Amino acid sequence: MALVTTAEVCDANPQLIVSGELRALQPIFKIYGRRQVFSGPVVTLKVFEDNVLVREFLEEKGNGRVLVVDGGGSLRCAILGGNPVVQAQNNGWAGIIVNGCVRDVDEINGCDIGVRALASHPMKANKKGIGEKHVPIIIAGTRICDGEWLYADTDGILISKMELSV
Repeated sequence: MALVTTAEVCDANPQLIVSGELRALQPIFKIYGRRQVFSGPVVTLKVFEDNVLVREFLEEKGNGRVLVVDGGGSLRCAILGGNPVVQAQNNGWAGIIVNGCVRDVDEINGCDIGVRALASHPMKANKKGIGEKHVPIIIAGTRICDGEWLYADTDGILISKMELSV
């Protein structure tokens, strides 16, 4: 989708909003990374204060996908840092949404990738490798499933059951 704003997507698709096929996440995320506008198919991950699976996903080829991580909303440590974000950028991920914290903000802000998170935190996560991949998650008041489409810009984040065009 070429530079169409989330507001334009909402205005052009009122029937999808009514049916629930197009949903907006609550505006709780801070913007990180150089790419403020991004979109792509969703890959879901559910972890808690553990970043092993996050790193494993970002080591794969992204192919324009967006990793959406339900970190349980924890504000006690960062589950995403600069090194995995650099790797995600180099592997072709469009973006990363974290229902939790990030660290190495200056490094992340230098990367050409879209990152959204609740806050920054200097403490690192555990390394136990515990979590669930490709499962439905609920973050920012919205249920998100693997394979749905995410659209993000400075106005907010939308989730759609299908790829959209305006």
